[in-house]
Amino acid sequence: GPTADAKGTDGNTQTEETALLNHCAQQPPEPIAGSSIPGRTWRQIFACPPQGLLAQTVTNVAVVVLVWAVVWSITGAECLPGGNLFGILFLYFFAVIGGKTFGFIKIRTLPPLPALLGMLLAGFLIRNIPFISDFVQINLRWSAALRNIALSIILTRAGLGLDPKALKKLKAVCLRLAFGPCFSETCTAAVLAYFLLHLPWQWGFILGFVVGAVSPAVVVPSMLILQAGGYGVEKGVPTLLMAAGSIDDILAITGFNTCLGMAFSSGSTLYNVLRGVLEVAVGIAAGGILGMFIRYFPSHDQASLAWKRSYFALGLSMFAVFGSIYFGFPGSGGLCTLVLAFVAGVGWSDEKRDVEKIVAVAWNIFQPFLFGLIGAEVSVTSLRPETVGLCVAILGIALVVRIITTFLMVSFAGFNFKEKVFVSLAWMPKATVQAAIGSLALDTARRHQDEQLEKYGMDVLTVAFLAILITAPVGALVIGLAGPRLLQKAPTNIKQDEEGAEDGEEAEACQPS
Repeated sequence: GPTADAKGTDGNTQTEETALLNHCAQQPPEPIAGSSIPGRTWRQIFACPPQGLLAQTVTNVAVVVLVWAVVWSITGAECLPGGNLFGILFLYFFAVIGGKTFGFIKIRTLPPLPALLGMLLAGFLIRNIPFISDFVQINLRWSAALRNIALSIILTRAGLGLDPKALKKLKAVCLRLAFGPCFSETCTAAVLAYFLLHLPWQWGFILGFVVGAVSPAVVVPSMLILQAGGYGVEKGVPTLLMAAGSIDDILAITGFNTCLGMAFSSGSTLYNVLRGVLEVAVGIAAGGILGMFIRYFPSHDQASLAWKRSYFALGLSMFAVFGSIYFGFPGSGGLCTLVLAFVAGVGWSDEKRDVEKIVAVAWNIFQPFLFGLIGAEVSVTSLRPETVGLCVAILGIALVVRIITTFLMVSFAGFNFKEKVFVSLAWMPKATVQAAIGSLALDTARRHQDEQLEKYGMDVLTVAFLAILITAPVGALVIGLAGPRLLQKAPTNIKQDEEGAEDGEEAEACQPS
């Protein structure tokens, strides 16, 4: 039956409406959003001791000054303007600042701009601003060594990142997507470099393999954002691109190392080809042996297992890269590192994730070195406008061929037209691999003290620099803009199932049904 109306505090009958009004009147007024934020900010700034942004800024500046002071107290003039260590520290810190600056640039609904662009531009500006370039001098051997260390870390991450279960279950579309676009772009760039830049065929293919790799630093974060939003997960588009990307990079690095060994060996064409095959065989064999060693040593019963495994993985990788150069097999080091990390990761199984986290920290430390030093290698005064124009033309034509080939490779994989277009465009960004191997040919030419080979190496580096500068931001923006428009958004339950799937199930999704 009807309930009796409650009496209000004033003795009057209280209806539902008056009860609601009284309840609202008794509630304290909500503070206006943001009204106290300026006050809190000023209180933090003038607080004693300082807090918030001011305290963080003071701390970061103190860290930089302390690092410089310690190094200066040990090395003296080397850490003063014009010294080698001063140049390295100066470039490193400004590369970090450049990366952080680009990280703050965020556009709604778009993936963030890659921080590596800020690092690259920081190095480029340091090299080409007259006043700064006068007192920032970096020894070429130090520069090459730091880049090679970063390369060994990248290769270790790539080897550990390969999932053997996924490799067993990869369908034809994943393999086609990894091999087809890479080879087509490589061959196109090699032919164009031969006719336009007048590079020898070996150097043409060196340039081709440099530009033929896709960048995991751009593609993977963008794919994860789309996957979190449920875009393309029904047909496994994000998983497909991330899985095929690892194979694409390994293919490009292996081809580059093989051609590099052939380009710097003297003898007949047959001898050079056999030498290239020999370097590949040596790299695979050495990597397999070293990988089996760190697979069992340190043993499971030892303390700090992940740290020891990371130490051996990174240490042996660096030794492989530098040792291969010392022993005259420059093409073997990179492949040895990849095989080493892959074999060890297979043995470690799920435990390799702890190692991957430690290796990722090492990469975060050396990433500013790599991109900053690559940017600092490019001098505006040494570039001829016609050379830059030809390099852009080679890059542009090769990219068009890559996009068309990618579209053809996924044409019979169950994707609709929009999904094919998206995969083709998303397979465009370049950054990490180009920075890692783009300068190796130039470094090798410098060791041989051959001016003509140095010119070839500079052309390769210029194309790598332009590839990063053009395709990394454009690729990130294209993926962010085109993804929600071209990919189908999965229902909530499918999206959750996809996010919770195991690695083996994700690999199965590489073949759309």
